[in-house]
Amino acid sequence: MTFNIGNRLRYVRKAHNLSQRQLAKRTGVPNSTISLIESNSTNPSVGALKRILDGIPIGLAEFFALEPETPKKAFYAAQELVEIGKGGISYRQVGENMFGRSLQILKECYQPGTDTGKVPLVHEGEEGGVVLSGRLEVTVDDERRVLGPGDAYYFESRRPHRFRCVGPVPCEVISACTPPTF
Repeated sequence: MTFNIGNRLRYVRKAHNLSQRQLAKRTGVPNSTISLIESNSTNPSVGALKRILDGIPIGLAEFFALEPETPKKAFYAAQELVEIGKGGISYRQVGENMFGRSLQILKECYQPGTDTGKVPLVHEGEEGGVVLSGRLEVTVDDERRVLGPGDAYYFESRRPHRFRCVGPVPCEVISACTPPTF
């Protein structure tokens, strides 16, 4: 059985009403490391995970034994989407957290000139999206395309990829990723 450590840690941290910064202060683990773990960009060693969990506090056995409660909510008003982005890119997520879920849906908004970074993203799973407005440059491996309204993308997420808003207006995208890795 595969465990999504990042989503599980985020769920447990939020259930204990702790910010990443507060947890970092309690444990001596850098805030950036906790952020990387929660975004599934890195896997912690058992020792590092234990140190983080001690700051919550929750034991390793209890952490891995947690059974997610599948949310029963089926409909979300626009104002109920949860902002999980920072800076020039807004990522508004359907649902409060992804613990126990196998699909993540986002409404993304890229301000002109913003991108996901010079280093391509690589993670497990698949992702796809449809551009609603504006123009989005999508790079997958060495292939680059500029997509406009109605255009779409779909690829395996382990292929290096990057997104960038081109043009003078914001770009809006509806995207989905499975498993939830953002």
